[in-house]
Amino acid sequence: MNQPQFVIQDVAAVAPARLGLQFGDGFAAVVDLTEAIIKHPSLARLADPSVFRAVAPDEWNRGVIFADDDDLTLASDNLRAMAVEQAGEHSHQQVVAWMHHHGLSLDAAAEALGISRRMLAYYRSGERPIPKTVGLAMLGWEALESGQTLDAYDKVA
Repeated sequence: MNQPQFVIQDVAAVAPARLGLQFGDGFAAVVDLTEAIIKHPSLARLADPSVFRAVAPDEWNRGVIFADDDDLTLASDNLRAMAVEQAGEHSHQQVVAWMHHHGLSLDAAAEALGISRRMLAYYRSGERPIPKTVGLAMLGWEALESGQTLDAYDKVA
């Protein structure tokens, strides 16, 4: 299945631990990998600037590979999610995790968020960007499900 939002058109090391990415749907972003490099021992070699600079799209353009080492690859959907989240938006992976965490089917999640099943499927697949209203609805629904009250809202209102 061709998903242009996950096709890497171009990648370059723009600074230590930062990749500039261009995706097939025109989305461009800089992703900071510092936290991932520190957190995952398997990525420790990326702290070496010469290894990090040797980045290229993988052979299918569905991820990136460093220094032609198959052990140093990152998937394009993960990179895009990181870019979106680092920009303060909600990613498709957050939708998937929210649904899984709460055991929600596509129909139940769409109903909980007050949107159509089709739109939620677009958001979950990464085909469409997630509006702030939907991201905030996920957070609000989660707060209500965890038993938090809206006392702070009542005091303002």
